[in-house]
Amino acid sequence: MPASSSTRPRTLRSHFSWVALCLVVSGCAAPISVQRMSLTDSYKERSQSTLGGHTLSNTTRIVLERQNLLPLWKNAPAQALAVLRASTQAQFYTPDLQDQLFALAELNYLMARQNADRPAFMAAALYAYAYLNPDGPDSTKPNPYDVHFRQACDIYMFGLTEALGNPVDVTPQRWTLPFGTLDLSTTPAQKQWYGYTLTDFRPTARLSVRGIKNIYRRAGLGEPLAAVPQPPADSQISFSITDKLRIPVNLLVEIPNPRQQIFTNHIAARLTLATIDKTPGLPTTDGVIPLQYDQTASRAISLGSAVDWSVEYKGFLDGNLFNKRAQLIAIEPHQYGHMPVVLVHGTASSPGRWADMVNDLLEDPEIRAHFEFWFFSYATGNPIPYSALQLRDALNRTIHDLGGTQADPALGQITLIGHSQGGLLAKMLAIAPHDALWKGLTTRSLSSLTLSPTARHFLEQTLFPTPMPEIKSVVFISTPQHGSYLADFSIAHLIGRMVTFPAPITEVTQQLLQGNTRALKVDMSPGRLGSVYGMSPRSAFIQALASVPVVPAVQSHSIIPVLGNGPLDNADDGVVAYTSAHDPRVQSELIVRNSGHSTQANPITIAEVRRILLQQLAATLPDIRMKGDMNHTNITRIGGDYVLPTSWAEPAP
Repeated sequence: MPASSSTRPRTLRSHFSWVALCLVVSGCAAPISVQRMSLTDSYKERSQSTLGGHTLSNTTRIVLERQNLLPLWKNAPAQALAVLRASTQAQFYTPDLQDQLFALAELNYLMARQNADRPAFMAAALYAYAYLNPDGPDSTKPNPYDVHFRQACDIYMFGLTEALGNPVDVTPQRWTLPFGTLDLSTTPAQKQWYGYTLTDFRPTARLSVRGIKNIYRRAGLGEPLAAVPQPPADSQISFSITDKLRIPVNLLVEIPNPRQQIFTNHIAARLTLATIDKTPGLPTTDGVIPLQYDQTASRAISLGSAVDWSVEYKGFLDGNLFNKRAQLIAIEPHQYGHMPVVLVHGTASSPGRWADMVNDLLEDPEIRAHFEFWFFSYATGNPIPYSALQLRDALNRTIHDLGGTQADPALGQITLIGHSQGGLLAKMLAIAPHDALWKGLTTRSLSSLTLSPTARHFLEQTLFPTPMPEIKSVVFISTPQHGSYLADFSIAHLIGRMVTFPAPITEVTQQLLQGNTRALKVDMSPGRLGSVYGMSPRSAFIQALASVPVVPAVQSHSIIPVLGNGPLDNADDGVVAYTSAHDPRVQSELIVRNSGHSTQANPITIAEVRRILLQQLAATLPDIRMKGDMNHTNITRIGGDYVLPTSWAEPAP
């Protein structure tokens, strides 16, 4: 039945009300709106790209939107890329060329990552290179303040990382790309590094370093690598860098006329290798392009591979552990003019404990340009004079193998840095005790004892040391100059009895006990023979050694950590008391508050070592002038921390 006339108006009014309501609602939701967001969200929105996920950058989305390619990209990405490449090629001189090159790089990178497609990764890197490197002075250069500038560098780096694989092949090669072919040429001479040949190139861009406080990377262009230097086959030098060493290397795929070549079907490019110490940047007609390196990652790989951490305790208990192992190693080949810094670890320790210090010091350009670091390892349970003799022999062999000070005067400017027991070994190479150490052991002269010629010579070498003329400074860190109170504990003596000593020590000991017992002033039983009892404050050896000063020709410095902020007379580092580590005869002494015995990684300790090295550099090279206050007594205390004044070296005008 049709609606009555009375109901029709109500129905019309109802429809009108719904229409009005919809208009009101739609009027509340404006098509354009502005919202506030947090600074963190704002940064993420402005810097988003496929480097951080699957979301395209705003620039790339705009490129696709303006060319009506967004739907095609979602359904057929390869076809969308081909269309974008063709349109960019057809309108090469468009003002949007930079944005379109970046979009091509980002889109190829995203598709390569989704499909694990190495040629697409290479294509992404090539597009990024073309974006970053205009062909000539008339080409538009990317804005270095644009967030995409750094993103393009990263797309280039990660694109090469994934395309070239692991290890990286640095030989000539041909690639089939999504849009054509790529020929890569190489220069074999680029593999040469101070007479070594660089091999086994490993990418570091995806590596995460743990266990080292400060991660140093040098920002720039290229793929950071870590390479192994191989010595010449006919090398006669017994001392060399560890075969586990990896050095920071940069790899570039350089494209001549990149913006012209990128849109051809065949690209000719070259693989270029550079090392951080020789090539920090790449000179161009427009200036210098900085190269990217991962220095800390390379050092961490070296230490992680070269250091057997189990040696720390094996080396304490097994006195023969280093009979067939290299005791002195370096992290780089010796370079003419570089002064050696020899790092000697403490008891039950290893060279790896110096990682933070060396990592920081090598970032100082003056130290890197004038010093090099050598690491000495030894069986830390052996008697201190014996380990000191091994250090002396290792240094003498190395200096001889490198041609001596005649070949390089820098080999006569050695700095010894010893931690804990290592400091005592260092001191043994910088003193002239005459018979002071010997008199602590016996009442008779060495010549009057019943000994074989071999045993007599051994005792002369170990207990009558002379200062090495090549040693110019020693640094004592946490060194028990007067012994460690822990060495007096019965548990320490128990552990000391477990040490197995090398044959020369046991043979000499047997001869002393068999025919010369009445002449001995000390107990020569095995439990009191090793380093543990030798570092007891009651030890005749440590008392005699403490009485002997470092010779005046050698600069000596002490770095003494203590726990807390109390009076120094009662302070210690948990192992060594301040009164034991203190030697008033040194040229400088730094107290590192609130630091335990293992202070090598403490930033204040590292800064003091840096100060000492730069001071030595200024004294060694007259044309180097030190700037800033080099006096450690001006250290200021801020919030409980001690901060060294900044100091550095620069060439004199």
